[in-house]
Amino acid sequence: MLIRIDTADRAPIFTQIAASVRGGIARGELTQGERLPSARDLAASLDVNIHTVLRAYQELRDEGLVELRRGRGAVVSGDAPRNAELADALDRLVDAARRLGVGPAELNVEITRRMS
Repeated sequence: MLIRIDTADRAPIFTQIAASVRGGIARGELTQGERLPSARDLAASLDVNIHTVLRAYQELRDEGLVELRRGRGAVVSGDAPRNAELADALDRLVDAARRLGVGPAELNVEITRRMS
């Protein structure tokens, strides 16, 4: 799986990295137990600071998408496909809301209305 970032994008780089991995999991390009590139290797290939990659991996860990294992690095977790699909959809929704100038309160009202 190819992880991409867009330096012209206003979103932080760590957010872009996490979104790229989320999308890969949601599309089935990354599966349970698959190892992600080491933080050092990914940082070098993207020409970013290693701490940026580590922050992205920690965000993915907090979402339950990856497990960070000492000596093995980041590994896609068992619940990742289900969680990633929702996270990926939310990323697209938030991006669309930003483009359209819809704020968090208005978006929350719409989500609540549609889920009721």
